[in-house]
Amino acid sequence: MAMCTTKTAAFHTLGCKLNFTETSTIARQLTEYGYRKVEFDKKASVYILNTCSVTENADRECKIHVKRARKANPEGLIVVLGCYAQLKPKDVASIEGVDLVLGAKEKFNVLSYLEEASKSEADVVHACEIEDTETFMESYSFGDRTRAFLKVQDGCDYRCTYCTIPMARGFSRSDTIENVLSNAKLISKKGIKEIVLTGVNIGDYGKGELGNKKHEHTFLDLIYALDSVEGIERVRISSIEPNLLNDQVIDLVAKSRHFVPHFHIPLQSGSDFILKKMKRRYLSALYTDRVTQIKEKMPHCAIGVDVIVGFPGETEEIFLETYHYLSHLPVSYLHVFTYSERDNTEAAKMTDVVPPQERKKRNKMLRILSEKKKRVFYEQQLGRTLSVLWEEENKNGMIYGFTENYVRVKKIYDPNSVNIIEKVRLDSLDSDGNVLVYKPFEAFLAQV
Repeated sequence: MAMCTTKTAAFHTLGCKLNFTETSTIARQLTEYGYRKVEFDKKASVYILNTCSVTENADRECKIHVKRARKANPEGLIVVLGCYAQLKPKDVASIEGVDLVLGAKEKFNVLSYLEEASKSEADVVHACEIEDTETFMESYSFGDRTRAFLKVQDGCDYRCTYCTIPMARGFSRSDTIENVLSNAKLISKKGIKEIVLTGVNIGDYGKGELGNKKHEHTFLDLIYALDSVEGIERVRISSIEPNLLNDQVIDLVAKSRHFVPHFHIPLQSGSDFILKKMKRRYLSALYTDRVTQIKEKMPHCAIGVDVIVGFPGETEEIFLETYHYLSHLPVSYLHVFTYSERDNTEAAKMTDVVPPQERKKRNKMLRILSEKKKRVFYEQQLGRTLSVLWEEENKNGMIYGFTENYVRVKKIYDPNSVNIIEKVRLDSLDSDGNVLVYKPFEAFLAQV
């Protein structure tokens, strides 16, 4: 391929932090090759859309953003990749304006396919069978946000009855521990203060590390090694399954130099009946134990929860079982998902379907509960001295950041604060009851 020096590329990501991480890596590949990065609504030579398959809106969202790209430049080359592209490549290819569809294995070789797409009779779809996706492709984000996302694991060997991720990303496989440490050091040397570990099932880290399905290392081995690296200031665990979050991991985070007191632990349902129908690998008693252990060792630790409402068989009584379970659990916030039928999953064939309006009502109830849980957690932090990593964006004259235990705070915008970790005393809730404001710690000391 001849070196490109004048072309432009625009990128948009749908879905999770892992998708964002991979988009960032693909963007670096193109910019290193000579493409200039522009905003997605601007005129570009190439538009890269990284898709998600988690909800029923995947098709609609894909079409919306393809239309955005066509509006920005009708002559631009539109490339769709990611989970939805792997699961339904022909459907994606049929969307008006789509020039190239790349599956799970092909997306990291986008430069070669761009050259091929310039040929008049080039194939539109390049998506292998997911069983052929055997290698781990490293990724990390840099330059897009204050924190960096570092991919350590991909794929999943679990077969939850509602989930398409194993079909979209393949079996569980991991980066080598040496490469993770090397990338973490590289990220830190670039001035990034916080690294977020990402993957599909990161608690399963170590499986497939050297190209086989055995565990060469464990997740505990990984975080122990990362905690020993000089120069890293903060490491955050994005999400970890409760059955893989063992006492040793909790103990290490509690005593850690770099890992922050924040866990995001998928629950999905507080009903053991529904958990069994979902084929989750734990019951509510184990989940309760994990939360209890964390709070005993880190009382101010933030705990986030994923929960699905409207799964087949979830009666009003069973939903209220989940609602009351979460009400009494000392967690900090909820990510609430409305169940949607996905093709080729066991759950899509189940009876006792919950009506869409009822799913919507339950979603709203849990989102309101989430706001209450977050407010209680924030109020518990008032008067404490914590460290805030300030972000870049100026929002109406204010700058925002997160404490180590994921409390969002703000102050008057100061460009000198960007990407700085500052010790503060948490002072009061904002008028909306959602964001904490603070007094600088030194100013507080001067007053007492």
